[in-house]
Amino acid sequence: MKKLKSLFESNAAWASKIAEANPQFFPTLAAQQAPQYLWIGCADSRVPANEIVDLMPGELFVHRNVSNLVVHSDMNCLSVIQYAVEVLKVKDIMVVGHYGCGGVAASMEEERHGLIDNWLSHIRDVYYSHRKFLGHWEAKPHQIDRLCELNVVTQALNVCNTTTVIDAWSRGQELNVHGWIYGLGDGLLRDLGFTVGNKDDIRSTFNEAVELIEAKGERIEGHRCDLECTH
Repeated sequence: MKKLKSLFESNAAWASKIAEANPQFFPTLAAQQAPQYLWIGCADSRVPANEIVDLMPGELFVHRNVSNLVVHSDMNCLSVIQYAVEVLKVKDIMVVGHYGCGGVAASMEEERHGLIDNWLSHIRDVYYSHRKFLGHWEAKPHQIDRLCELNVVTQALNVCNTTTVIDAWSRGQELNVHGWIYGLGDGLLRDLGFTVGNKDDIRSTFNEAVELIEAKGERIEGHRCDLECTH
């Protein structure tokens, strides 16, 4: 049986390095967790939540799934949100997608992928909601990136509409929901203009974030046309 010895060795070296730098780190961490943030991100192995924002274990509560979806029938995600908000008292929830997301691209492909097609159908719904802007699907990189962005702000909207978040705002709890996207090519996070801290701002903020994405898309199309027209 393969025991993945190299991973155990790497773990031992990592634990030793952390303990040497801070002997109380692991005893303190074992006693409690008190993160200020909940990260809802994609399961893609190239998007490691803690490393991207340079936070240590215990500083970031994390939920990841294929294409960072927040589905109102997903008890796993909803339970994570409830625990983070009601028990850990996080102050910020970040929905974080990434450019070039394979799940987003696969959601629009004609061929069947099996069970996951049921999950990815939620992204296809996002496409159809914004089809006038995205146009006929040709799987071009700029289409995929815009759909990645629209998917993020839609899932952030879904977070805002969960009973847990609505109830938290109703009782005056400090809580903000954000929509971000990560660039695999440069390692940088980008704010998509979605930050909501109360129930009254949900729809207007979502609409403004969508307008920003669409404006960006129009600039990209205009730039492409200029290049094509000069050749």
